[in-house]
Amino acid sequence: MKVEYFIAKRLYFDKEDGRRVTPPAVRIAVIGIALGLAVMILSVAIIVGFKKEVRNKVIGFGSHIQITNFDSNTSYETSPIVVSDSLLTSILSHPGIRHAEVFATKPGILKTDSDFQGIILKGVDEHFDWTFFRNNLKEGDIFTVDPEETSTNVLISHYLANLLKLKTGETFLTYFVQDDVRARKFTISGLYETGFEDYDKFFVLTDIKQIRRLNGWDTDEASGLELQVDDYDKVDQLSEELYYALSGEPDRKGNVYYVRSIKDLNPMIFSWLDVLDTNVVVILILMLAVAGFTMISGLLVIILERINMIGILKALGETNVSIRKIFLYISFFLISKGMFWGNLIGVAACFIQYHFRIISLEPSTYYLDAVPIDLSLNSLILLNIGTLIASMLMMLGPSHLVTTINPAKTIRFE
Repeated sequence: MKVEYFIAKRLYFDKEDGRRVTPPAVRIAVIGIALGLAVMILSVAIIVGFKKEVRNKVIGFGSHIQITNFDSNTSYETSPIVVSDSLLTSILSHPGIRHAEVFATKPGILKTDSDFQGIILKGVDEHFDWTFFRNNLKEGDIFTVDPEETSTNVLISHYLANLLKLKTGETFLTYFVQDDVRARKFTISGLYETGFEDYDKFFVLTDIKQIRRLNGWDTDEASGLELQVDDYDKVDQLSEELYYALSGEPDRKGNVYYVRSIKDLNPMIFSWLDVLDTNVVVILILMLAVAGFTMISGLLVIILERINMIGILKALGETNVSIRKIFLYISFFLISKGMFWGNLIGVAACFIQYHFRIISLEPSTYYLDAVPIDLSLNSLILLNIGTLIASMLMMLGPSHLVTTINPAKTIRFE
């Protein structure tokens, strides 16, 4: 065992002389490390969880990548593209693409006996992935799309149902303003609630054949294709690859395909989410600074408390480097203790919030009904390694005080 490590252990752990390294300033330093790490763990878990939850809600309504008509405007009254079997086969064979489904949108006015509301009717077929809406289903059930028959069932949001006083199983009329005003009666099969009010108050899901009939489209025409990818981090790359692969291949009616990722479709939301990363960095820097400065003050107290011992060690021939190592070992023990409690507090708080959702949010403002938590093992390990390295580096400065101590003067006053 190295002499420096041995002395540091005796100073920190030995209780015989009643001078174990636990004066108030040192306790505050340990508490600072613990609270700093706990706040960092919570900050990362909340921001990552928030970004993932909001992102998944946006993707749930629009998938990862959309292929539409290049001539379509930004409204939901779209120009169709022809979705052939060869196009679907080509897209699904592209590496990284997990699922493809057709969709069609059409704006309309939902009318009840006492009220009305503008909506976006989104048509889906039998290949639609219902996972997102099934996970957010509040009442009723998901309707089934039969390729041979046209269904009049719809899935509407809980927000719309409350606004228009509608219930599962009831019917309503929807009017569509085109060359001649048309009306369709629909039956509510279920109510969903995502908390993403910007979408909940508009989108009504129905059979795509309803929209094809209203628009006079062929059976292979749709507003576009929605694609799901295996890895979200590669969505921009896959979108660009498909854009160049399809840009020179118009459909049988001469329409040019337009490929956009979900980030291109919702730039403001994803730019806002990217800004949250800056907030995390600021929080981590501030917490490291607070924890570091409390540890610096604690180490200075320890050095001053043992100033006579330092003088004796120097008189016995110990070098400044060796004595500095003693106090760096003590710093390591204190930081480790603080990190242990910080991990315990941070992980426990994440566990409680994840399972019991104690801290709630206003969905209309934050798009979520409770503070989300997403803490991975990799994030936890990186936070601990980063905190340990940063804290130990900050201890190099105050440990330099050892080199300024004159053994003759310190021993004289022993």
